[in-house]
Amino acid sequence: MDQVIDPIVRLVEAGGPVLVAIALTAMVMFALGIERLLYWQRRYRHERRALIERWQARHEHVSWSARTLRECWCRELLASLRSPLPWLKLLVALCPLLGLLGTVTGMIQVFDSLSLTGIGQARSMSDGVARATLPTLAGMAVAVVGLLFTSRFEYLVRREDQRLHDRLARAVEDRHA
Repeated sequence: MDQVIDPIVRLVEAGGPVLVAIALTAMVMFALGIERLLYWQRRYRHERRALIERWQARHEHVSWSARTLRECWCRELLASLRSPLPWLKLLVALCPLLGLLGTVTGMIQVFDSLSLTGIGQARSMSDGVARATLPTLAGMAVAVVGLLFTSRFEYLVRREDQRLHDRLARAVEDRHA
């Protein structure tokens, strides 16, 4: 167990407390991503099927009020799918800022070590540079992965929006045929 924990402890010591904040932000972001994946696979498909059946059960599909009702139902269903997207975007935007905070605190440590030990102490200066570089790298890496996930998720929601409208239109055509 120490073989697993020891490198993590050394990484946290090298990166500072900001690296822990970035790791916690990444965990929350990926937990939201996993939750959306599970929602998509388990609950959303049943809700979509129920919506299609509810639309097919209606007797009238052509009037303005029926189309408005269909649009409201679709928006409501897609809003439940999109609900964590603003939080994901916020966490993606927060990661580079936390990395920048790590850079600033690391550079403060470098300047502190220079003022205490003088210019000749390379070891204390390199520790501060590492403390400045690691959170920046981690913040950017987590933000890029989060941005990829967020953009893919937005694409899937847009595609599902179109598919849902197509399925509802096809369900009415199949019923009348």
